[in-house]
Amino acid sequence: MVDFAYNALAKDGRHINGTISAASREDALTALKTQGNKPLSIKEATPSSIPKFSLGGKSVKSRDVVVFTRELSTMISAGVPLPRGLGTLADQAEAPYLKKVLRGVNHDVEAGVSLADSLAKYPKVFNDVYINMVRAGEAGGILDDILKRLATQVEKEASMRKKIRSAMAYPIVILTVTIIAFFGIMIFILPKIDGILKDLGGPNAKLPVYSQALLNVSGFVQKYAIPIVVLSVIFIFAFKHYIGTEKGKYRWHGLILRTPVIGKVIAKIAIARFARTFSSLMTAGVSVLDSLEVTSKAVGNRVIQKEIMNVASEVKNGQPLGKQLVNAKYFPPIVGQMITVGEETGKIGEVLVKVADFYDEEVDVLIDSLTSIIEPVMIILLGALVGLIAASVMGPIASLSKNVSG
Repeated sequence: MVDFAYNALAKDGRHINGTISAASREDALTALKTQGNKPLSIKEATPSSIPKFSLGGKSVKSRDVVVFTRELSTMISAGVPLPRGLGTLADQAEAPYLKKVLRGVNHDVEAGVSLADSLAKYPKVFNDVYINMVRAGEAGGILDDILKRLATQVEKEASMRKKIRSAMAYPIVILTVTIIAFFGIMIFILPKIDGILKDLGGPNAKLPVYSQALLNVSGFVQKYAIPIVVLSVIFIFAFKHYIGTEKGKYRWHGLILRTPVIGKVIAKIAIARFARTFSSLMTAGVSVLDSLEVTSKAVGNRVIQKEIMNVASEVKNGQPLGKQLVNAKYFPPIVGQMITVGEETGKIGEVLVKVADFYDEEVDVLIDSLTSIIEPVMIILLGALVGLIAASVMGPIASLSKNVSG
């Protein structure tokens, strides 16, 4: 399919323009005439000729997408024409960005562009999975059912992200406080204590090894504070740039998967996403290979994405999907076994939903366990840091005070 940019006269005499997908220019002309439009000009669309909406780096909240999806599904089920439904939802939308997006989508649909192609112009709002499921729903005449599935899927994804953020909030706060406290003590407090120790015991006073080591670290941090900050900022930017590349992102995702506990959580999240997305696409009538390609991009990990595409290559060569997943590195054998059962019974969609629900519960348990472990560990580390500093400072002061008294 190719996108063609066109200019035409509508039935009511209005000048309209937009893009339409067709196999050839002749098919695009035929489609426009079938819609009652009189084409004035039509040519293959270039990236600059396809109108796009920029979100300025911002995105629409998942909750707003869920509400829009459910309401559009209800309107279509009630027999409301798609352009009218989109126009109504655009007027009712509270989020400014979503309002603009829906108006743009409504304009395209009124001009004859399919809903999926219209949504594809706004990738920061509607991802590949969403667009491909809508396309499948339009092709199969079950758009209302597909939108209901999509709303449920978006809700579950948003719920999962919320749980992960909640689990990580406390450890991040503790870690931040620990780092700030460490540098504050090293730069502002220990230099003054160093002066007190020298006043009590003289410049040649011998301090315990751990006390001297801590004072040496304080002196180093105080002397090179600015270079340390600058180098840290440079490192952060360089790291973000590196993991923004395909090679860097692949290696980073591989490292995360090899990290104890965290790697297991990430893998289970990816499996749950795979199962739920693949189930929805297969139920919508999308082919196995197309479903695997779209789903691989939705799992959120480049290493697992590559593994899914390797499985897709074997399936393309005639191998059963379930058998290939049984031998996959990051997929537990039970996933492949259940898919094999689904293939044999013709109920692969239902089986995958059960797999997704199972791994969603597994992720919840793992996150709760991880949180219960991280919180006391962070508190112990913070307490150990404070205790080390107190012992390194108060011990020598007490010893030197006795010497002075004696």
